[in-house]
Amino acid sequence: MISNKHTRLTALVAAMLCLFLATALAQNGNAGKKSYTFKGKVEKVDAAARKITVNGEKVEGWMDSMTMNYSVDKEDVLKKLKVGDQITAKVYEGDFVVLHDVQVVDPKAPAAPAKK
Repeated sequence: MISNKHTRLTALVAAMLCLFLATALAQNGNAGKKSYTFKGKVEKVDAAARKITVNGEKVEGWMDSMTMNYSVDKEDVLKKLKVGDQITAKVYEGDFVVLHDVQVVDPKAPAAPAKK
């Protein structure tokens, strides 16, 4: 009986450790990679598939403008997004499928001044 409990506890601790390490590695997976600012308009939110479809603007040095399905780094953002939202996000060189730090742009906010 004690051996069975010990085995379960060991398995639980091992599973939690693996989950922790996977999360830490995923967060550091883009360390050292060049980041770009992504802008686009949400065309579809598929919470079940954990994906959004975005008509993205051209990101110089990363990708031309196109409509594409993306995953998001934080699933809770899927609850906040709706079709028609203008968003900004961070993307990394070599990663064409995940949007990081997705933010909805307030259409009433004044536009940022152009950089010279």
